[in-house]
Amino acid sequence: MYKEHPEFEEPDDRTIIWRYVDFTKFISYLDKNALFFVRSDKLFDRYEGKYTEVDVKLWTEILKPKIKMKQTEIYDEFRKIVNLSSWHMNENESAAMWEICLQSNEGVAIQSTFKRLKDSFIPHKEDEIHVGKVKYIDYKKDSITKGNIFNPFLYKRNAFVHERELRAVVMKFALPEETVGNHALYVDPKWFGIHVNTDLNVLIDKIVVSPNVPDWFIDLVKSVVKKYELNKKVEPSELSKGPPY
Repeated sequence: MYKEHPEFEEPDDRTIIWRYVDFTKFISYLDKNALFFVRSDKLFDRYEGKYTEVDVKLWTEILKPKIKMKQTEIYDEFRKIVNLSSWHMNENESAAMWEICLQSNEGVAIQSTFKRLKDSFIPHKEDEIHVGKVKYIDYKKDSITKGNIFNPFLYKRNAFVHERELRAVVMKFALPEETVGNHALYVDPKWFGIHVNTDLNVLIDKIVVSPNVPDWFIDLVKSVVKKYELNKKVEPSELSKGPPY
C-alpha cells in the first residue's frame, strides 16, 4: 500500500492527475482490478533510472575504473526491479498527452487526484508504494541527489518537462525460487512489470473518452464501465466539441 517517503516530493492532495491509456489497457485495469506498473528499464527513455553525465564523470575521477564499472552495473540492476506508474498533473485535459500516450485513436483518460491515487492502493498489501513529482534537469550539467536508491527515478531530462509527471514507484525483488545463481536481483527478461491491486472506484473520479471518436465508441466505454460496476461518469473529450458560436 501507499507509504510516504522523505525523498518523494508530493503535491497537494487535491491536485488533479490524469492517466491516458488505450482502450485495451483500460479493459485490463478493469479486468484485474489493478494498475500495471512497468519496469523502468522497459520505458522509452533510455536514461530512465540513470544518474547524470556529471555524476558518472565524478565517479570516474574519484573511483578506480573497476569500482566505477560495478557502480553503474548495480544501478542498471536496480532499473529492472523498480516499477513505475506515470500520471500527468494538470487542471485540464491535454491535447498533447492524447497524442503522446495513445497508440490508436480509441482510448480513455482517467481523471483522479493525488489523494485518490494514494487511497486506491490500500488493497495492495505486499509492497510499499511511494508517490512523488518528477524533477526535470539538464543531464549534462546537473547532478542527482545521492543517498537514496530511489533518487535516480525521481528525475528526468528537461526534454520531458511537458509531461508534468507524478510518479508512483514500487520496488519488486525476485522471489527466492526465481533467483538464478544466487543472484538476488535476477529478473526474468520477459517480465515487463507488475500488477498492483487497486480500488478503481476510489481511484477514478471520472472517465473521459478520447477525441474524434464515433458515438458508438463512447457508448461502448459506458457499457463496459457499467458492466464492471463502476459508478463513474463517462464523458466525451472537450476537444471533440465545437465552439458555441
